[in-house]
Amino acid sequence: MVLTGSLVNAAGIVAGALLGLLLRKIPETMKQTVMAGIGLFVMVLGLDMALESKQLFIVIISLVLGAVIGEAIDIEQMLHRVGRLLERKFSRDQSGNFAQGFVSATLIFVIGAMAIVGSLDSGLRQDHDILYTKSMIDGFTSMVLSSTLGIGVMFSAVPVFLYEGGIAVFANVIHQYIPKSLLDDLISEITAVGGILIFAIGLNMLSIKAIRVANLLPSLAVVAVIITVMKLV
Repeated sequence: MVLTGSLVNAAGIVAGALLGLLLRKIPETMKQTVMAGIGLFVMVLGLDMALESKQLFIVIISLVLGAVIGEAIDIEQMLHRVGRLLERKFSRDQSGNFAQGFVSATLIFVIGAMAIVGSLDSGLRQDHDILYTKSMIDGFTSMVLSSTLGIGVMFSAVPVFLYEGGIAVFANVIHQYIPKSLLDDLISEITAVGGILIFAIGLNMLSIKAIRVANLLPSLAVVAVIITVMKLV
């Protein structure tokens, strides 16, 4: 089912938040070790996806052009700015910690390459592995957040499901109108570029290298345009 990955991701957030409400004090060393383990798995998953490419030259061109576009408009900074505006707005809200937990968690779970790439993979290939992995990451993160910000974190599962599910459904509908040969090339190369972005997320999680992954997101659109043009010309 197209929405399976999105449902599992939302369920992971709810389960993690409920667990966090029960476990108010989580040892810092446990947080670090668990996140390190997840980070290693994310890197392996990204590398496996990246190796699906049949045209590596297109992948590198897409990454370079995508990085130029992303840095020119500074997507990373835009997302952080939106996040700060929302947090300032809700910090004045009378609902207090509930709103703060809801907004903070939603921003963390929605903003990122993994949500987009995973949702596209669910819609195009019915492959939910990325969103399954994201559900583990989000589940642990929601556990930590809810232990300090309360039950509002749990309700972030709703916008996360709507966001990821919307992308998955859109991708699934669109792919029905695309020729099979073009679709196969699009899937393999988008998966490869997405895998590299996932690998970069793993590097960030392990604090090996700070990479502005959001500024590489245009690479996904660039590779789709290049493959489409090559097929049509």
